Amino acid sequence: MNHRVTYLLGPEHIELREEPVPLPREGELLVRIRAAITCGTDVKVFRRGGHPRMLQVPTPFGHEFAGTVEESGPGVTGYEPGDRVVVANSAPCGRCAYCEAGRENLCRDLQYLNGAFADYIRIPERFVRTSTHRFDGDLPYEVAALLEPLACVVHGVDACKLGDGAEALVYGAGPIGLLLTAVLAAGGHRVAVADPNPQRLEVARVLGARETVEVSRGSGEAGRLRTYSRDGDGFDCAIDATGVPEVWQDAVSCVRPGGVVNFFGGCPPATRISLDTALVHYNELTLKGAYHHRPATVSQALDMLSRKTLDPRPLLSAEVPLENLENALRSMMAKEVLKVVVRP
Repeated sequence: MNHRVTYLLGPEHIELREEPVPLPREGELLVRIRAAITCGTDVKVFRRGGHPRMLQVPTPFGHEFAGTVEESGPGVTGYEPGDRVVVANSAPCGRCAYCEAGRENLCRDLQYLNGAFADYIRIPERFVRTSTHRFDGDLPYEVAALLEPLACVVHGVDACKLGDGAEALVYGAGPIGLLLTAVLAAGGHRVAVADPNPQRLEVARVLGARETVEVSRGSGEAGRLRTYSRDGDGFDCAIDATGVPEVWQDAVSCVRPGGVVNFFGGCPPATRISLDTALVHYNELTLKGAYHHRPATVSQALDMLSRKTLDPRPLLSAEVPLENLENALRSMMAKEVLKVVVRP
C-alpha cells in the first residue's frame, strides 16, 4: 500500500510523492496522521531549503501533528490500533549531563522527527519511549497538534521565573507571540503585546492581552512601550518573539530594574547586537535565551490543552488538503494567516 509524503528538495521547492507505507520496526509505531499544522519553522525551512539541526534535503518535513496508531512494531506494548496520539518532535538521550540535570532541550544527542506532511509517519523507538502521548477523544486533532509549539512556549515562560501577577511585554503577535500571550494571561500575568499588524493584535486581545500596541518594524519603540507598564518604569519581563536583532536591543530598554529579558525568537546565524552595558549592569537585568522544549513542558502543555486552560484555536486561520500545502506556506510568508491545518 502506498501513501503520500511531502518532500523538501531545496529552497521553496517541495514535491508530493507516493511511496510505500513504512512498516514499523522493533520498538516503533506507525501513526496515521489526522491533522498536521504549519509553523514558522516550516516557513524558514521552506525558504532556506533546510535546517542546520533538524533536517537536510531531500527529506520529508513538517513536525506538528496528531493522529491514530495504525500498527505497533515488535516489542511495543501499551498501544492499540486507533489510539489517539500526539508526538513531540524531539527525543533526548536521557543519559547525558544535560538530560540528568532536567535540561533535555540541550541534550547533546537530541534527535528530531520530521515528516508530518504525509498520510502516515513511522515513529522511531526513542520517540515511542519518550515523546509519544495519548490524548482524550474530546480534544480535536488539530488542537492536540499544537502541543509542540505550546511546550516550547511553556519552557520559555518557565525560564522567566515570574512572580505572581507580573507585567510582561511580548514583542511579536505571530503564532509564538500569541501563544506566549495566552500562556502568560492564563498564568495570571498582565500582558502587553507589540506588533505592526492590527489584525494580529486583535487576536492577542482575544487570547488575553491587556494592552496591544501597534508599532513600526525595527527599533526605536522602547520609550513609548514603557509607558504601557503600570508605573511607566518598565515591565517585569520582555519577551522577543520576532527574531529581529533590533527588537532584541529594544527589549533590554523596556524592563524595569531587576527585570528579565527573554530572547525567545531566534535570529539568523552569526547575528550580533549592541548592548547598553551600564543599563544591564546597574539595573541588574537578567538576559536569557530559551530554546525548544523539555519532557516536563510537553507534559504541562498537554495538560493545559486537555483541561482547556487556554484555547489556542484562534491561531488556526485556515484548513487545506495535503496537496495544497505550498499555498498554505506561501500564505504564511505573506502574513495572510497565522497557522494552517493540513488534512491528509
